[in-house]
Amino acid sequence: MTHAGSGASVESVDQPRWERAAAFFRRWRDGDRRAMDELVALMTPVLWHVVRAYGLDAALAQDVVQTTWLTLVQRHSAIADPSAVSGWLTTTARREAWRVGKQQRRAEATEAENLEPHLPVHESAEQTAATDDESRRLWQAVAQLNERCQRLLRIVAFDDRPDYARIAADMAMPVGSIGPTRRRCLGKLRTLFEGAGEEEDAHGH
Repeated sequence: MTHAGSGASVESVDQPRWERAAAFFRRWRDGDRRAMDELVALMTPVLWHVVRAYGLDAALAQDVVQTTWLTLVQRHSAIADPSAVSGWLTTTARREAWRVGKQQRRAEATEAENLEPHLPVHESAEQTAATDDESRRLWQAVAQLNERCQRLLRIVAFDDRPDYARIAADMAMPVGSIGPTRRRCLGKLRTLFEGAGEEEDAHGH
């Protein structure tokens, strides 16, 4: 790409990526808004590769990359040397991916514990009646939750790989709030389910 009157290509493809990133970043801070689009196009594939290496699914990885760019816009003044922008971006992406991955692993562990009594198993004929009763009590408990919790749990509670982006769009909620909301709903469900079992036991069921 050539600036008028410069007579030289400032961001040649022969330059190292970090040099091109520095040039785009410098132009953007000087007021060239299009330079940010070029910086995003240059660095997003790198950030995507970095983030996916942390085991995040596509929806969460996309969210982390977007957060990285938003953080750059918010904190760009902290980068004194434009040549450091590529390293700053990859470091920020790694930190955010680690944070999100840790939250996801904690959520999965919590959900596994919450759902353990309801996981499918190979049952004998003698266990069928008890299983049917447990299933009935489970969905009775679900029916007592508020509409938002019911909808969210029906979509994602038992999905190994939920599409967070689609869920966020369908339910008009931020991707980052889906996990915490689901955990709260599962906690309420567990309390209601266990309460229903204790009530039936008290009545000699």
